[in-house]
Amino acid sequence: MPPTLTDEGIKAATRLRRTHPTIGVVVLSQFVNPAYLSTLIIGGSNGRGYLLKERIASPGELSGAIRAVAAGGSFIDPLVVDALVKAGMRGDRSPMRHLTTRELQTLTEMASGKSNAAIAAGFVVTERAVEKHINSIFTKLNLLNDPDSNRRVKAVLMFLDHASGG
Repeated sequence: MPPTLTDEGIKAATRLRRTHPTIGVVVLSQFVNPAYLSTLIIGGSNGRGYLLKERIASPGELSGAIRAVAAGGSFIDPLVVDALVKAGMRGDRSPMRHLTTRELQTLTEMASGKSNAAIAAGFVVTERAVEKHINSIFTKLNLLNDPDSNRRVKAVLMFLDHASGG
């Protein structure tokens, strides 16, 4: 689906969760990416599915996943679950573990290059609310107000490193 081969499909599913929470979404992906799955299920795994394209051996598997998600359940490829668990185990030592769900969502939006105003519009909150989340992120990631560095860039780099399993 994504023309840029990034996470447009995950972003669309996240947007659907906010705007139409009863619509189920099954993502077919070629990526075993724990960050994609985490973003997809951040509001809960109900009504969400994540399958790897190359692992769908029969049409019955896909239709079974669609039926499970349509019924309000979830269907997640075991390889992706394994990757998520491994990433979580590595993350036990990471300062990312201290971030709230909304802070992780904010950091995800920051990593996609959005301004505070764009993040606020997407979350339907004030820019001040976004600023509070960002300041909390900086504090939890121990990013001090250093005039020789950009805390926003450092936070995004830490997030990307964490998401890639680094």
